[in-house]
Amino acid sequence: MDSRLLEILVCPVSKAPLRPLTRAERELVNRAIATGAVTTVRGSIVGTPLADGLVTRDGKVVYRLDDGIPVLLPDEGIGTMQIVDFPH
Repeated sequence: MDSRLLEILVCPVSKAPLRPLTRAERELVNRAIATGAVTTVRGSIVGTPLADGLVTRDGKVVYRLDDGIPVLLPDEGIGTMQIVDFPH
C-alpha cells in the first residue's frame, strides 16, 4: 500500500491511525477465523481468511483489504478482543 495513503487513513469510528497488519497478527486473525468464532462489529461471522489488512495503532480493530483496497466500513471491522493473544 502506498505510504502516503496509509498516512491519511484512519478508523472511521475512532479516527485512530491505521497501520498494516503484521504477518504474525494476520496469522492469529486467520487462525481465529478458521474456528468460526470471529465476528464483525455488526455481528456477522467472518468466514473468509484475510489476505491482508489494516489495524488501528492501538490494536483494537482490524479492517480487511480487498485486492489492496481498504474496506473501512464501520460494521465490517473486526474487534481484536475476540482473538486470543492478539497484541494490544
